[in-house]
Amino acid sequence: MTDNTLHLTVLCENSVAGPFGLIGEHGWAAHLDFSGTHILFDTGQGQGIINNSLTLDVDLRQLDAIILSHGHYDHTSGLPDVLKLTGDVNVYAHPHCFVNRYWQKDEECREIGIRFKQSYLESLGADFTFLRGFSHISDKVFVSGEVPRVTDFEPPDIHMKIRNTEGLWVQDQLLDDMSLIIDTREGLVVLLGCAHAGLINILTHVTKNLPGKKIHTVIGGTHLGFAGETQFNKTIAALEQFHVKQLGAGHCTGLENGARLSHILGENYFFSPVGTRLSFAMD
Repeated sequence: MTDNTLHLTVLCENSVAGPFGLIGEHGWAAHLDFSGTHILFDTGQGQGIINNSLTLDVDLRQLDAIILSHGHYDHTSGLPDVLKLTGDVNVYAHPHCFVNRYWQKDEECREIGIRFKQSYLESLGADFTFLRGFSHISDKVFVSGEVPRVTDFEPPDIHMKIRNTEGLWVQDQLLDDMSLIIDTREGLVVLLGCAHAGLINILTHVTKNLPGKKIHTVIGGTHLGFAGETQFNKTIAALEQFHVKQLGAGHCTGLENGARLSHILGENYFFSPVGTRLSFAMD
């Protein structure tokens, strides 16, 4: 499509919503195209990205850029299969993307970081650009970079750990958590990965860097599925100040809190399973 409309298609998510043949997985990926520009935001867990793109008639061979929201397996494991289609392509990520990461609870410990070495991905065509700050990467397209933690109610997930230089387990602050922002005629469209930085922290950061721009749509993982009651309630209260027209939470939002969001936000909320398609007019 080459018209001046942003077309957003969810390719990977925990659930599916027609047509037949789509695959759901614990992961996230969304494809965007407008005015001949094609961008992939995340690549899911690797089970559904190719199948779903074919089923939804999204041609991943035409990608101009891939943006990785952060270095977790459920957002990056489809990258090799995508690179085998694209060949050389720009890949934007935070420099912490390749940190070794783990999830720990009680006696259980699982590795949850990116599963592939940078050198291997580069051999498949990935041309990495590592970003720390808020960045303008293309016409109307921005990446948040590191998000300052300014709220007092959006703590990091205590179960996510890394080893420090002394080999000791410490909290993973997930500084690489980044969001993608598209400036449309209807307002800003903000794509979240998992919102490890905190939904309100992210929206605060976006509005600070794009002053005077209203946020129209927020879509992606909110990590509210792991939030306690206090964090959830304070998030809902703080969300009002941004006057978001529609929130399409999914992935790590969780079924229970997704249902609660739908009840609270009403027509301003939608679910975002694989197969979700949104369109926005561009200037």
